[in-house]
Amino acid sequence: MEVKVKMKGKLIVIFMLHAIFSLLILLLLLPSSFSARLIVDEPFDVRQHLSTVSRYGVVKDLVDNSFVPANIPDTCTPIHLNLVARHGTRAPTKKRMKEMERLAISLQALIEDAKERKLSLDNVPAWLFDWTSPWKGKVKGGELIVKGEDELYDLGIRIREKFPDLLNDEYHPDVYTIKATQVPRASASAVAFAMGLFSGRGSLGPGKHRAFAVSTESRASDLLLRFFDTCQSYKNYRKSEEPAVEKLKEPIFDEITHALSGRSGLNFTRQDISSLWFLCKQEASLLDITNQACGLFNPTELALLEWTDDLEVFVLKGYGKSVNYKMGLPLLKDVVESMELAVKSNEEALPSGSYEKARLRFAHAETVVPFSCLLGLFLQGSEYNLILKEKPLELPPKPPKRRAWRGSAVAPFAGNNMLVLYSCPARKSSKYFVQVLHNEHPVPLPGCDNSDFCPFEVFKERILEPHMKHDYHAICRVKEEAAPVAASTTESV
Repeated sequence: MEVKVKMKGKLIVIFMLHAIFSLLILLLLLPSSFSARLIVDEPFDVRQHLSTVSRYGVVKDLVDNSFVPANIPDTCTPIHLNLVARHGTRAPTKKRMKEMERLAISLQALIEDAKERKLSLDNVPAWLFDWTSPWKGKVKGGELIVKGEDELYDLGIRIREKFPDLLNDEYHPDVYTIKATQVPRASASAVAFAMGLFSGRGSLGPGKHRAFAVSTESRASDLLLRFFDTCQSYKNYRKSEEPAVEKLKEPIFDEITHALSGRSGLNFTRQDISSLWFLCKQEASLLDITNQACGLFNPTELALLEWTDDLEVFVLKGYGKSVNYKMGLPLLKDVVESMELAVKSNEEALPSGSYEKARLRFAHAETVVPFSCLLGLFLQGSEYNLILKEKPLELPPKPPKRRAWRGSAVAPFAGNNMLVLYSCPARKSSKYFVQVLHNEHPVPLPGCDNSDFCPFEVFKERILEPHMKHDYHAICRVKEEAAPVAASTTESV
């Protein structure tokens, strides 16, 4: 009997060792990023969950590791670059700063109310008792801050290092065209970028900078970078849809309002939670403070709040309705036309410095998001076919479900799309190819069989041509009897 027990124990040990060994083999076969998540839960970094208020350096490398970029042959040479970038990290607008001052008043009233009712304040974070807005007394807002300047300056340096042969010509405004909207944070971003791009190539100051030109269009006529300001049908759609978007968000804010009131003992309103979420985003992105307003929410709540912002961007700026991105057609046409001119210059073997090598544009989230949609980015499965048919897409799934559409990836501060035109003379099928990079990383194009390296003729046929049946003015024109809509502001861009 004793022998049987010992044998049984040995069998159990052998079985356990075999199971552990099998698990280790499985982990080795899994992608490293996935196995790492199984072994150690990655800490929740709220700065990566701030939707379009995310700082570029924090989120630019959050990419889909399952996508394998094309291996560009050494015989292919970049001959032209198009950049469409959002401005860098900015200060809150004047409207938002006033909201923060109202929040300070509301928080003090909530604490006084709790005291009058003789409620325990033990669960109220200490910072709330005497909080004042960091922007109190400031009368101007919305400007590019130092962090935003650094984002664009560093981006300019990295792009020059990535494409040295393309960007090594003596500066001339017709060779390196720089455009920005008339909004100061956009033009300031263009200046910061160009300072990095051309640093060390001039004679100005210790950094050997050089002067360069940034051109702008009037807001009333800027169809390339502020098409959303001149498209009346879009403005009508946005105004009519905003209440519906708020309705979609209400259950989340009500749930979090109830939870936070229960935890703290303070009688928060939905507006308080909305303002605290905005404060969280500003503190985390601009000030690197994550333990105050952001600390009021748990990771699950933060993920839901992020989703409400992503939902708004999707419906009002992205794939929510075709007018959102069709109005960006003039910009896409301008990009393609610049590449066609580069092809012509290359075919004619024009000397370097006599033709345009880069067209660099600096604008807003309302510019970058529609342009990304025109390219078909952040789509899954058969969604691209629905876009071509101008059919609506389902809303981004609610957490904890995974989603491709995240504002922190689509259009963070300084978010950008680059389209690089390559000359590949050794290729038989096509001599020219377009590579698309989003936030400096190659991304798949559904219209090009999910490749990031697409024959130029295929790019025009599958990406541009399906939209060419539309005309900007026809898209944006409304009936004369339609009620006028006030001109949009730049509060949100």
